[in-house]
Amino acid sequence: MDAIDVYYHPLFLKHETGEHPENKQRLVVAVQTLEGSALDLDWVTPEPAVSADVERVHTPEYVETVRRVAAQGGGWLDWDTAISPDSYDAALLAAGAGIMAVDRGVEDGALAFMLVRPPGHHARPSQGMGFCLFNNIAVAAAHAVDVLGLERVLIVDWDVHHGNGTNDAFYDDPRVLFFSIHEGNHYPGTGLASEVGSGDGAGFTINVPLRAGGGDGAILASFESLFLPVARSFKPQLILVSAGYDGQRGDPLGELRYSETAFQWMAARLRSLALEVGGAGPLPFLEGGYVPSMMATSIVATLRGVLGEQPDFETTVLDSERQDVQRAVEAVRPYWKDAL
Repeated sequence: MDAIDVYYHPLFLKHETGEHPENKQRLVVAVQTLEGSALDLDWVTPEPAVSADVERVHTPEYVETVRRVAAQGGGWLDWDTAISPDSYDAALLAAGAGIMAVDRGVEDGALAFMLVRPPGHHARPSQGMGFCLFNNIAVAAAHAVDVLGLERVLIVDWDVHHGNGTNDAFYDDPRVLFFSIHEGNHYPGTGLASEVGSGDGAGFTINVPLRAGGGDGAILASFESLFLPVARSFKPQLILVSAGYDGQRGDPLGELRYSETAFQWMAARLRSLALEVGGAGPLPFLEGGYVPSMMATSIVATLRGVLGEQPDFETTVLDSERQDVQRAVEAVRPYWKDAL
């Protein structure tokens, strides 16, 4: 069995958020669960990103705002996004983890999981929101295209909330194909099927908003009839994942009904895709998931999928799920006629 690099640092626990769904206990439980698993894990201490890394995605003014608020003792960027004295340094480490994993993944095929916080996919170029400070996965993707010179990077976001920050970062960039499956009519209110990119990036943003109650059938339908055909045509050189676990049945911050098996199945399909097209990854970044024990076991399932362990995934596709996916198919079909 291959080893997986797990990027983690105790400083992530010092991003203090108080009585908040996104709190340090999430990582405490995840570390304990991973250490007790049978997986072959190499624990990697990340190096912090520098300002130039983060500013490929965020404005210098915003980066300075996060630094200043932390240096002054902390505060709130908005009603649900906290900064504590150590948050700036933790956020730089979280972003740096992704850069390191991308370098190793592209260079020698290393597999990795970013066990990091604060999370990132809601952070926009000049605005942190949704518990997120710096957009870790977007910083990693920008490093891949701007520094390493990759021409085709795929980002898959399966968090229950639309990754609006990542969506915005690459909306007009054909080098990054962004695929998000999420709960529609839910925070942050973006991610309509009609949001498909603009300019040279038209068709390279794919959003699949699901109605509440959607579950494994929607995942199966979206992967088989939309995502995988487009991704095979795109031929990604690198696959990154915003791995949120708040779409799982029972999570308090969403109303989707994914099973634990679904995460392993998606990760395994992405690993098969990477091997098929000769790309690196998948490299998952922790985003949401607010029942720590449930999130932790789903991370283990995800890593089994990253290692290529394809689970049985027998599920029924509901008519509502098929309709939601088909709406997204029709939105991007003009850009991917040969694939769809």
